[in-house]
Amino acid sequence: MTLASNEQAAIIRTERGLTIAGTRITLYDVMDYVTAQYPSKFIRALFDLTDNQINAALAYIEANRSEVEAEYQMVLNEAEELRQYYEEQNRELIARISAKPPKPGMEAAWEKLQAQKAKHQAQLESQG
Repeated sequence: MTLASNEQAAIIRTERGLTIAGTRITLYDVMDYVTAQYPSKFIRALFDLTDNQINAALAYIEANRSEVEAEYQMVLNEAEELRQYYEEQNRELIARISAKPPKPGMEAAWEKLQAQKAKHQAQLESQG
């Protein structure tokens, strides 16, 4: 484990996996942004970490890259499996909710939402 200047472990293993000590932030949370090539200052600010915490996390990731990436892939796979499971479990419920008309007084908001969804879908199709 990486040691901070106060001789306590900066990265610990919890039931959630590799975690930044003193936080609930896992290295897998940080990896989402590392793999997307976000600057360390942005990641630090996003998670409200100290300089020592983000430096320890990034150093641990770099020093143990293959181990962290393997665990990160497992986390991503499990998250996708859960997403698919809950999507399937809730498909009927989502369809019933989607078929309901908007609540009284919400028609204008509903129309605005539908217009934004159509605009977003058109953007996705033009990129594809």
